[in-house]
Amino acid sequence: MKKIQAHLIGNKVSSNSKEAFSLNEKSSFGEPVGEKIIYSFPESLYLLEKKKMEITSQKKKLSYKILLEKLHRKDRRIQTKYSVFKNLREKGYVVKTALKFGADFRVYDRKSSSERSHAKWIIFADHESKKISWHEFSAKNRVAHSTKKKLLLAIVDEEDDVSYYEVAWIKP
Repeated sequence: MKKIQAHLIGNKVSSNSKEAFSLNEKSSFGEPVGEKIIYSFPESLYLLEKKKMEITSQKKKLSYKILLEKLHRKDRRIQTKYSVFKNLREKGYVVKTALKFGADFRVYDRKSSSERSHAKWIIFADHESKKISWHEFSAKNRVAHSTKKKLLLAIVDEEDDVSYYEVAWIKP
């Protein structure tokens, strides 16, 4: 397959190539919006790292390192989010943003199309050095409960290894 030709313009990475639409259909990368496929920052990094995409900005081809630097200026947590995204994609999950839920990602079961099923988990990703209060933890739990999804906390360590903690409500 030919590499997807994409462009970073402002806060969006997008492509209108037939390869972009083909990969979206086959593997659920990106979101179709009109005549283009729009990619999340973690998706863009992943596809660039896997050599499935070339990204240009102001007519210059971006390396993985340069793209990561540019995205870090827009999202200070991009490295943590990317570690989680990459880990889940490589385990076969479909991972999409969850901005409208106030979370980092929504995750769909393996081999299920995001259009045909509901996300199984809502994920909040953080570095192991980050501390959260009980109030923040409770808020994350309420978001997951109100969206009828399981809460998954993804904790990234210094070596970029990811540990997952599923949090569930129980009735005593």
